[in-house]
Amino acid sequence: MTDWTKVSHELTQALELDQPPVQVSYLEAPPAGVPEHAPGVPSVCSFFAEGQDHPFFAGSKAHEECEIGAFVMGIPPEGPLGERLMGTIGMMQKEGYLEAGEEARVPHNAKAPKFVAYGPLGSLPMAPTNVLIFAKPKSAMLALEAAHFKAPVNGRPMCAIMPILNAGAPVAYSVGCIGSRVYSQMGDDRFLVGIRGDHLETFVQELHKIKRANDLVGTEMTRRRAASKQPYSKPKK
Repeated sequence: MTDWTKVSHELTQALELDQPPVQVSYLEAPPAGVPEHAPGVPSVCSFFAEGQDHPFFAGSKAHEECEIGAFVMGIPPEGPLGERLMGTIGMMQKEGYLEAGEEARVPHNAKAPKFVAYGPLGSLPMAPTNVLIFAKPKSAMLALEAAHFKAPVNGRPMCAIMPILNAGAPVAYSVGCIGSRVYSQMGDDRFLVGIRGDHLETFVQELHKIKRANDLVGTEMTRRRAASKQPYSKPKK
C-alpha cells in the first residue's frame, strides 16, 4: 500500500509548499473514523480550502448549497437546486460575467459521488481520487515541468478541475474564479494545481527529477549572473 503521508511530505518538500496538499476522495459510503462536516458550507471550493487543515467528509446533499459546484459534481439540477442554478447563471449573464451558452461548456461529472472525503494528503484512510494544491507561481512552474507541460488550464469555476482530472488529465491547472477566491479566501498569489490520484506516484518521480535539474541549472545561472559585468539590479522606487 502507498504511504500517502510520505508522498505528501515529498510533494511539500519538492514544491516548497506552505500548506499541505489536499486529498479529495469520492466514496460510495461514509468513511469509518472520519468526522462528518456540519451542513451550511456556501461553496464546494470552501471544502477544498478547509481540507488543508483537517480531515472530514460530506454527503452529496451537503454540496448543494453551492448550485454551481453541485452541477460540476454531477448532481442533477432539478427542483429548487435547478431553479437556483438558472437564477445564478441568469444573473452572471446579465452582468456580463458569463457569455450566453458558456454554462453548457463547463466541465462536470457524468455522475455525482455519494460522499466526498477531504483532508491533508495522508490523513484519510483511503486513496485519493485527486490531490489539489494551492500553489505559488514557483511551485506551479515545477509542477508544470514535472507534467511535461501536458496540463490543461481552466478558469471559472475552480471546482471544475475535479471533472477535468476525472476525465483523464493526469495534471490540471485552475486560475480560479472570483467566487472561489471569495469563498476559499484563496490568496492573490495562488492558483490551483490538481493531480489525478492514480498518477500521483509517477508525478512525484518526475518532480524529483525536474527539481534536481532546476537546482543545478539555477546554480549555474546564479554563477553567471554574479560573473556578469552588468547584472540586473531592481530599480529603487
